[in-house]
Amino acid sequence: MTNTDTADVNSTVAQVAALAQAGSELVRLTVNTPEAAQAVAVIRDQLDGMGIDVPLVGDFHYNGHRLLADYPQCAQALSKYRINPGNVGKGDKHDRQFSWMIEAAIRYDKAVRIGVNWGSLDQELLARLMDQNRRLASPRDIRSVTCEALIGSALDSAARAVAIGLNPDQIILSCKVSAVPDLITVYRELSNRCDYALHLGLTEAGMGLKGTVASTAALAILLQQGIGDTIRVSLTPRPAESRTQEVTVAREILQVLGLRTFTPSVTSCPGCGRTTSTTFQELTERVDQFLRDRMPQWRGQYPGVETLTVAVMGCIVNGPGESKHADIGISLPGTGEALSAPVFVDGQKHTTLRGDTIASELMAIIERYVASRFGPPSTAIHG
Repeated sequence: MTNTDTADVNSTVAQVAALAQAGSELVRLTVNTPEAAQAVAVIRDQLDGMGIDVPLVGDFHYNGHRLLADYPQCAQALSKYRINPGNVGKGDKHDRQFSWMIEAAIRYDKAVRIGVNWGSLDQELLARLMDQNRRLASPRDIRSVTCEALIGSALDSAARAVAIGLNPDQIILSCKVSAVPDLITVYRELSNRCDYALHLGLTEAGMGLKGTVASTAALAILLQQGIGDTIRVSLTPRPAESRTQEVTVAREILQVLGLRTFTPSVTSCPGCGRTTSTTFQELTERVDQFLRDRMPQWRGQYPGVETLTVAVMGCIVNGPGESKHADIGISLPGTGEALSAPVFVDGQKHTTLRGDTIASELMAIIERYVASRFGPPSTAIHG
């Protein structure tokens, strides 16, 4: 999701482009003012002119019913509307304003994510469930009732959208919480009780390592169980940090689980008392950067290259064995050992590299292998 002022077209276009180029397959924009709504179609046009066709999702709260009605070009330019049932109006206004937004989605043939968040849960629904809970012989704890309110709000809103006329296949549900165990509980139950597409994400996950670990812990468990159709990693960015870090983490989660492949993977050892630390660390970093730098060209030239695996190992203990498991692997010498590094290709000993040119020679081997394995037979270069 962007964190620019959507009304600032240039900044928003630049950030959407950066997110799309980093691999984001959907980008959500805040649409909270008339100025933001007016800017959406302009943003869409500029992105199309740049050849960036990433779908845009409009994030609406409080006044979405008015903005969709008053700015039809915005409603048309978006691919999906995000509606929070807790923020569409109070009392009698709730159902009416929710209906207006669903009717707009039907009119323009758009998908809708009904996104419930425990920070903005429908208080009338929560109060009703709390009251019912107090009357039970064995009342549940407040956290359990809150989780049920999240699920109930999502399912009730989806049923209302279908009754209005929205196709169930155009509905995506999310129930965002910030505690990992609660997120897992909520989504398991939600998955058991409906067939709607589900959007996963740990809300307010935090900054840096904490947010990355928390998001990974929650999403990995659910995805491994087959729960979830779209995901977002919500990280608090450090000052001036790129928003694309969220996308990088999300892609890594999917790739390490074996659900998607995006870039060649590098297996490397953590190092120990046997390793010549700077040697294997520097080579690992150079290989990883080399693969990332080459991917923009390789992706279009060599279909399937994202499945390539490379191993950079630091000593003889596990080095040769691990290297044989990768498409290309190198086993570096340990501390005090001769500077001799066997290279394995497709599990077989290919060559031994020595001296100060190990890095450049290894990259040349990778380049030839990619062309040979993933390139057209007529133009393949065999090493």
